[in-house]
Amino acid sequence: MSECAQIIAVLKRSLKARGTTYRDLAQAVGLSEASVKRIFSEETFSLARLEQICTALGLSIVEVAKMAAQQTTPGGQQLTIEQEQTLADDTRLLACFHLLINGHEPADIANELDLTERDLRRLLVKLDAVKLIELQPKMKVRLRTSNVIVWRSNGPVRRAYEQQVKREFLQSDFSGRNESISFASAELSEASTKILARKLEVLARDFAELAALDAGLLDKEKRSTGLLLALRPWVFSMYDGVRKKA
Repeated sequence: MSECAQIIAVLKRSLKARGTTYRDLAQAVGLSEASVKRIFSEETFSLARLEQICTALGLSIVEVAKMAAQQTTPGGQQLTIEQEQTLADDTRLLACFHLLINGHEPADIANELDLTERDLRRLLVKLDAVKLIELQPKMKVRLRTSNVIVWRSNGPVRRAYEQQVKREFLQSDFSGRNESISFASAELSEASTKILARKLEVLARDFAELAALDAGLLDKEKRSTGLLLALRPWVFSMYDGVRKKA
């Protein structure tokens, strides 16, 4: 994908994340809806027009360029077994990588994880060695992965942390700000179940796109957020005690 196409992809994700239509954007920048659609389809942005569009989306050109520079994969990316094992074997390394893919700068990571400069360099060198990042001069970092990682279903990271994550995540009444939970159980056909599974895949891709988009925001403008999606054939064990015995 060209650099111009990457920038346009970021702008499109920004429109989607904000619920802004081409018509809304056209009104904000003083163009017709058809003109805005043509600009996006033909990738004919002048710097002045790009600045107008970024401003309408509450972004700067620098922020958009930074987001575009970060490699992203729709729906998230899967690492190699070797890369996952390296992360699973070192808690601080996994924490460092998690913060990097969420847009944190190395200096901020050192402060958050209480690392010395030597410790931080050791972690970054290790991430570079397994090709998760490219370590540049003055401890600058370029990601070599997507901002969203899809951990292998029976891979090293999930084997090490999955049960703990599920337990901790569900220890809430989900009544706080930006918290929500919904559970439903019903008898569904195979066709209906497949439809729901596809809808969950779409939601997972939306989450990945928004995460990639927000990775470029300042730390104070975002917070760590979890989304749990699950679907399976299931019967509540309560029925075991009331069903007719065979």
